[in-house]
Amino acid sequence: MIDLHEIIGLVAAVLTTASFLPQVVKTAKTKDTSGLSLSMYIIFFIGVLLWLIYGVLINSLSIILANIITASLTLYLLLMKLRYK
Repeated sequence: MIDLHEIIGLVAAVLTTASFLPQVVKTAKTKDTSGLSLSMYIIFFIGVLLWLIYGVLINSLSIILANIITASLTLYLLLMKLRYK
């Protein structure tokens, strides 16, 4: 059974991960990446990967799921930035 801490983590994961969706959708539709900072997204992507490793090490479902999804969305934006710069 999932405890209260993990439920809070899952809700936080859903909210913070969902915050990327509007940017991903907008970028996919417009192909405009001029407002995206390449260095910021590279640093952010590395941070997300480290959070993912941390989540695996402590066996935290909320951290693992959130960071797999966030890493995927961030990687998509990075690839779009490189392709359409």
